[in-house]
Amino acid sequence: MALSRRTLLLSSAAAGATGAASVWPLAASAAPYRGPLRADPFTVGVASGDPEHDGFVLWTRLAPVPLADDGLGGMPARDVPVQWEIAADARFRRVVRRGVAVARAAAAHTVHVELHGLPPAREFFYRFKAERYVSPTGRTRTAPAPWSSGGTLAMSFVSCSQYEHGYFTAYRRLAEDQPELILHLGDYQYEYGPGTYTIPGGNPRDHQGPETVTLANYRQRHAQYKTDPDLQAAHAVAPWAVVFDDHEIENNWADEIPEQPDPDFLARRAAAFQAYYENMPLRRTSIPRGIDMQLYRRLRWGRLATFHLLDTRQYRDDQGCGDGYKDCPAATDPARSITGAEQEKWLLDGFHRSTARWDILGQQVFFGQRDNNAGPAKVVSMDSWDGYAASRDRITRGWVDAGVRNPVVLTGDVHAHWADELKLDYTDPTSRTVGTELVCSSITSTGDGTDVPSGQHPWAAWNPHLRFYNNQRGYVRTTISKDAMTADFRVVPYVTRPGAAAHTRATFVIEDRVPGLHQIADSPTPGGAALRAGDPGAATVQQETDRP
Repeated sequence: MALSRRTLLLSSAAAGATGAASVWPLAASAAPYRGPLRADPFTVGVASGDPEHDGFVLWTRLAPVPLADDGLGGMPARDVPVQWEIAADARFRRVVRRGVAVARAAAAHTVHVELHGLPPAREFFYRFKAERYVSPTGRTRTAPAPWSSGGTLAMSFVSCSQYEHGYFTAYRRLAEDQPELILHLGDYQYEYGPGTYTIPGGNPRDHQGPETVTLANYRQRHAQYKTDPDLQAAHAVAPWAVVFDDHEIENNWADEIPEQPDPDFLARRAAAFQAYYENMPLRRTSIPRGIDMQLYRRLRWGRLATFHLLDTRQYRDDQGCGDGYKDCPAATDPARSITGAEQEKWLLDGFHRSTARWDILGQQVFFGQRDNNAGPAKVVSMDSWDGYAASRDRITRGWVDAGVRNPVVLTGDVHAHWADELKLDYTDPTSRTVGTELVCSSITSTGDGTDVPSGQHPWAAWNPHLRFYNNQRGYVRTTISKDAMTADFRVVPYVTRPGAAAHTRATFVIEDRVPGLHQIADSPTPGGAALRAGDPGAATVQQETDRP
């Protein structure tokens, strides 16, 4: 990716700001403290990510005072050596690799250890040590060998964890499932200041610090989220593969265009990208360069599955006709793109080269059509692929033309569970199904939600490809084998207080070479507050567009 002069200037400015701010907040004098660690620095847990057949990334951050306002976590103003170990057992009796990494003050004392040369399809345990302190233990694994069938994969995916809107119970329940891979499809953290984005009845928790704008703000916000024990449990149980959406920077941004006019948006974007990389288990190929960050990439799970992880924010054209649901001519303009030309070419080329049984797109916003108007006008979300219909058509026809065996799109963003069948022509009810989309609800965003009886969403009457909707919080748990992909839509009845049990609200199966959905379970949530009145369509628009 070419570096522009603007990118270089922003990169230099960010680096300079980092160095200038590296004063330990607990120091009694103006001189930076450079002595030994005074308290446990492993307050934000451990993580691993981006597994390959011979390795993965290990991550941690040293932050004895994680919510320090300067974003530096209460660390001394010096680089700190950190020992790491990988073992074949949780008690570390069979250590297979160890080494030392440096937690650099300029990078908020984060650690990324990128490992290669390990055997494929193996489970490992890892931990870190800094001076006299030892981290919690994490569990991770390598992917199967590229030539192997890949066996069966237990993969869960999540999105949209607004700290203020509730407790991260769904992360805890996901961890209890012991998945082998977790995808986070965006809105890992939210940018709003405390009390700005509220739910009915009030937020059960508050953000620390103001709306995130500076590097210090974003570092502090990431640290606050990672102090949550339920999120820490989910990070420690399996490797993650992450992509951002909008709230990691600000609501509904598009390339270099902010939601509202902001002359400092590019500096804000550079700061957000730096903090995002620092706090995620990403490879060095994703290190930001100013306002640029390479996020789209592929993960291969033997010959069973290829995950195409997309970036639908950094290269998109601005939303047509503004945000929200609109009948907008720009939505069908063939010149507009949600991926940008380079990423689109990369994706289409990947379809043609794929030898996987399942080609899975991990991405952020709703892919299939959702027209909310029963009449002739087509009223769709400008922020989703509906607002870039030609871009969606090129991708869909691309996998059809390439003969992709089993295309499946995984989606977050909309704070509700959905399942839908993908078409080449959504205006023709008899058009054949050419793929499947599974949409996970939020972890907490928009609060408790309701258990909507199946078949009650009104849009399905004129969008028959929309097969399932539920407005509770949760995640999607999948089992992927050579013969089928099974998706359990997991929900919790409440998030505004801790401790809810998880429940499988519905289960769908996608059979090998048979695009489309087969529902095998429909189980209303015990004790769930069923929606007996009101309009789920109106609720959908409100929770997708109701922002401060």
